[in-house]
Amino acid sequence: MAGEYNTVVIGGGAAGICAAINLARAGGSVVICEKTVQIGKKILASGDGRCNLLNEDMSEKYYNPVARELVKSVFTSYGKTDILDFFKGLGVLTYSRDGRIFPVTNQASSVLKVLEIELKRLAVPIVFNFDCTEISYKKGSFLVTSKSGKTVGCRQVIITGGGKSYPAFGSDGSTLEMAKQCGHRIIEPVPSVVPLVVKDSLCTMLQGQRITASASSVIDGKYGEAASGELLFTKYGLSGTCILDVSEAISIAINRNSKTKVAVAVDMVPFMNIEQLEKELTRRIKSYVPEDMTAGILPNKFGPAIKSIFTKHDIDTAVKLLKNRQFEVTGTRGWNEAEFTSGGVAVDEVKPGTLESKLKPGVYFAGEVLDVNGRRGGYNLGWAWASGFAAGQAIIESIC
Repeated sequence: MAGEYNTVVIGGGAAGICAAINLARAGGSVVICEKTVQIGKKILASGDGRCNLLNEDMSEKYYNPVARELVKSVFTSYGKTDILDFFKGLGVLTYSRDGRIFPVTNQASSVLKVLEIELKRLAVPIVFNFDCTEISYKKGSFLVTSKSGKTVGCRQVIITGGGKSYPAFGSDGSTLEMAKQCGHRIIEPVPSVVPLVVKDSLCTMLQGQRITASASSVIDGKYGEAASGELLFTKYGLSGTCILDVSEAISIAINRNSKTKVAVAVDMVPFMNIEQLEKELTRRIKSYVPEDMTAGILPNKFGPAIKSIFTKHDIDTAVKLLKNRQFEVTGTRGWNEAEFTSGGVAVDEVKPGTLESKLKPGVYFAGEVLDVNGRRGGYNLGWAWASGFAAGQAIIESIC
């Protein structure tokens, strides 16, 4: 079958779909090889099922530092306006809330549906249950082989396939092995935007309690950038948006760099500064019993859980514990609970703008398979759309 298609796209996620559409619109011969029985499974899960398409501010500064120049090189050609125009052309109307852009349907399934319609209109073939395990090169052509022994030949390959988050959706890191076959260095993938494992009695006593808080990573005594939002106490530790937003640095420190002095510092009363909290607690200390000291400031469940810090009437210690409570982090939850992957194909081995391999001409990368990861808020899906377009366009221009 070698040479039957000009391009094989490995992985039918957001990046792979956009790459295939771009190629097919230009008249290119392209096939999508999808590991599972359905394309776009992670699209369906994005934005809690609403599909956070992208963000109003698609700046490279919201991505991991090592990837920013590569991200910028892609967004220069395929930025927010281009992505929105693409979806508008497919009939997807959007709205913005707090900088995040969603379809007006609030349904990820409606986004996937129009993408499937466009692939069908363009007659792009999709081979399902094609678990790619090998890419070989001979006499100017690539041969992509599946686990079951099926093969498909082509002139160019675009490797998407995602990272390792949500393995049930097909992104189990297997495409990284093909990148290795092409000689690429892989930055060890670790879970990102993931709940943290903390062994602390406070988590046990407050299990299920949600509060508004601010959190910062603390690695070897050094504080990271703070994030505000919801904090959820769980039976295994801590979750919630503010925890997810600081989890990447913690996950890298623990899971990739084997650090042991890792914590998360939590401000449980971010709506009061130290002076305000100190003044209010001082006012209460003579007339309140210990378990009632935070009544009206924190949920009632906190009273019995933290009453011990007030038994000695030590207001300074109480304020420090409420404004800078450090929880020792022993690990992270696994890939099934991680929203994104930190790590992947080293970005310095990929050409800026085109995303072609510097080591193996004719091989391109797009999406989360690269060591590119952004913050929550549409940045990762925005990167998937844009990088898919970029890889497809690079192939079009190489053919012309």
